[in-house]
Amino acid sequence: MRAVVVEQWGGPETLVEREIERPVPGLNEVLVRVHAAGVNPVDWKTRASGALIEWGAAPVVGWDVSGTVEAVGPGVGVFRPGDEVFGMPLFPRQAGAYAEYVVAPARHLAPKPASLSHVEAAALPLAALTAWQALVDTAEVWPGERVLVHAAAGGVGHLAVQIAKARGAHVIGTASAAKHDLVRSLGADEVVDYRDVRFEDVVSDVDVVLDGLGGETAERSLKVLRAGGRLVTLPGPDDVPATPEGIHAQWMLVEPDHLGLREIAALVEGGRLKPVVDTVLPLSEAAKAHSVGEQGRTTGKIVLTVA
Repeated sequence: MRAVVVEQWGGPETLVEREIERPVPGLNEVLVRVHAAGVNPVDWKTRASGALIEWGAAPVVGWDVSGTVEAVGPGVGVFRPGDEVFGMPLFPRQAGAYAEYVVAPARHLAPKPASLSHVEAAALPLAALTAWQALVDTAEVWPGERVLVHAAAGGVGHLAVQIAKARGAHVIGTASAAKHDLVRSLGADEVVDYRDVRFEDVVSDVDVVLDGLGGETAERSLKVLRAGGRLVTLPGPDDVPATPEGIHAQWMLVEPDHLGLREIAALVEGGRLKPVVDTVLPLSEAAKAHSVGEQGRTTGKIVLTVA
């Protein structure tokens, strides 16, 4: 099968298309013919250094997939060949989404929302599960709470705005002025131009902050939280600031989640969640996709077409 492999850790130019052996599904696994693969910051970060990911013999980056079940292994009862599925299998182990086929544990996937194309569905899993697990499972956002989402037009942020709104929250997003209309259209009640003002000067009494930036943003976010507030930071454990009494802060790493995917799909089918796809490129241009993503200007998601 065709796959994009990392020949050596480094820049986008290290991504090369190769023919590698097609995987075979084992116990409780399915073989998925990949129609589209989402591109996420973790893809280019691991491509650059390998990070702490458990890589296979041929390192193939990527986790977000949308496609069709080609074959099922022994013990699988939830899918049949021909079913359309989407998911983020195996993270943080190698899934190898930048390829024509992926093998995944059956319950790391879920039925693809019928209202979405494969390109749109491939934009969802990692970013939407990150937002869901941060806001719903970790921060436990309740109706009426005030939620601040940093980088609200980004891959995780634009989905987090919609998920928080679907939970009944009052949503505040930070974004550059050019992206304010988009963020409002996603459901944000307030939008702050982080280039024009310091968000802590104009935002207060927040119950939950979702921080996808880390660094000083996490520290500054403590100033906007009310007593009992929760900060969830995504970049890494080193970005969790020391907190005053009554404030809780923690790092969260996304994980495969069959039930979470079903909840996300239900929001999609209910018209309450839709991914924004910024750029679509063929698998052969994975290096270009990484170059575009690393500029940090993407609105929504980048997706590779495979099938």
